[in-house]
Amino acid sequence: MTQSRDAFEARLRQIGADRYHDKHPFHHLLHGGDCTPDQVRAWVINRYYYQYSIPMKDAAFMSRVEDSALRRAWRSRIEDHDGTDTNEGGIRRWLRLAEAVGLDPDYVASTAGVLPATKFAVDAYVRFVRDKTLLEAVAASLTELFAPKIHKDRIAGLLKNYAFADDSSLSYFQNRLKEAPKDVAFGLAWVLDHADTQEKQDAAARALEFKTDVLWSQLDALYSAYVAPARIPPGAWQPDQGLLLARAS
Repeated sequence: MTQSRDAFEARLRQIGADRYHDKHPFHHLLHGGDCTPDQVRAWVINRYYYQYSIPMKDAAFMSRVEDSALRRAWRSRIEDHDGTDTNEGGIRRWLRLAEAVGLDPDYVASTAGVLPATKFAVDAYVRFVRDKTLLEAVAASLTELFAPKIHKDRIAGLLKNYAFADDSSLSYFQNRLKEAPKDVAFGLAWVLDHADTQEKQDAAARALEFKTDVLWSQLDALYSAYVAPARIPPGAWQPDQGLLLARAS
């Protein structure tokens, strides 16, 4: 039976309450000040791969959209990450965070040390958006519904617990608090408008669950490699690699 608009929105929000990655143990360590400098660096390196891939995901989505109004509304997402003449963009802000934690931003931008599981998860998300229905692709983006809280917690936790944290190094998260609300308001309304059958509502809910799995699996890989059992897979970043000091020497 097709749910009412309000009931379906509540269903989507419950997915975040149950499955969003703010509940992952790695984030508890990070926000609580319990990560070592190398664990923070590993997180920055691996999360960069996600940030770097988002504009490609959005470009793949837009290439399939025939509705010019939807393309216009979606285009700002690419500009928010890639930047414009007046906005440096989220990718550049993330590389400033990398530099603040002692990493060579050129090394981070190369994606050389990214965990294999991070690549598998993020690449799967890009393929999902490229290949699934437009409804499923938009629904998968609705993890943004749950992002403001994690950004606020992260800003507060990093400022309290880490010397590298300041307005410059945390500008990515501060800007997302301003950028994300317009994106999620549009995306949520679009999904609620277009998921007008039980089949479509179920598909949208599964798409959002898939996206929470993408985010959670990245942290599982990070925790396994750099926290416990601390087994770094071949080819992934080692703590003596890609440091600013290495570049200076």
